[in-house]
Amino acid sequence: MAKRRKNVANNRKRPQGKRPIITLLIVVVLIASAFFLLEKLKRTVPLTVPEQPIPVERHKMPGRKGGVAVEQQPYTSAKAPPLPGHPRKRAAGPGTVAIIVDDMGTSIGEVNELMAIRLPLTFSIIPGLAKVKGVAQAAHAKGYQVMIHIPMEPQGYPQQRMEESGLLLAQSDGEIQKRLNGFLQAVPYARGANNHMGSRFTEDRAKMGTVLGFLKGKGLFFIDSRTTPRSVGNSLAREMGLETASRNVFIDNVQEVGAIKEQLEQLAAMARHKGGAIGICHPHKTTIQALSTTMPELQRSGITFVYAADLVR
Repeated sequence: MAKRRKNVANNRKRPQGKRPIITLLIVVVLIASAFFLLEKLKRTVPLTVPEQPIPVERHKMPGRKGGVAVEQQPYTSAKAPPLPGHPRKRAAGPGTVAIIVDDMGTSIGEVNELMAIRLPLTFSIIPGLAKVKGVAQAAHAKGYQVMIHIPMEPQGYPQQRMEESGLLLAQSDGEIQKRLNGFLQAVPYARGANNHMGSRFTEDRAKMGTVLGFLKGKGLFFIDSRTTPRSVGNSLAREMGLETASRNVFIDNVQEVGAIKEQLEQLAAMARHKGGAIGICHPHKTTIQALSTTMPELQRSGITFVYAADLVR
């Protein structure tokens, strides 16, 4: 009887002796699982938040006769406005600035609003738009300078659309010269030209040589809009003895009044440092508003506004 009781007692103790081992195994499995999940999380989720690029707004080019508005790629000099509570110190001092207003030719109202600022602006007109001659005549009548905004093949063409009358790399030199002659007849009083789009065309030395040779023969200057850092326009024009200059700042990549004012101040700072600088903008409502208030302020601070022809050499 005593022996039977002893065996029963031993049977009751046996499972109790295994519980700590089982508990330990469960803890080990849980810890291992936690480490496994943590390592997997590290591989899939970045530990730091990537810096967000400054948003650059794409905008539609003006409508054409019988055509659809063309989306223009964002330019490369977008600059964020200062953070609230951190205003920049307004600089003063001499400097010469020329501002070219691209994509003109759709509205007489736009050119009248811009001329109401009563400071020099150069209007670059796209041939083929509805009001080309009216804009050119209105500007010339009040002493403003006019240019031809030559449509040129962009990267991504034909998916990236452009004006049907534009210049393409596939065209012969004779075809390019014929189209340029048509542009010159379409835009009266033109003193010079700059490229509209053209991020592919302006990288081609041979085709740009055809364009620049035509402009030189007509006594026109060329300003490189620099829609690509690999443009040969400005350097080749100098080699050919053509009066030329290059865009320094795109003013209205971000179509907000505050951002446009910041770009104008950047342009003025560059002019103070270098002696002269060229900015390019477009006839958007926000741009006209920013120009109307900021250009007189910059003039009072010592900036002299001139026409584009005054900064070519």
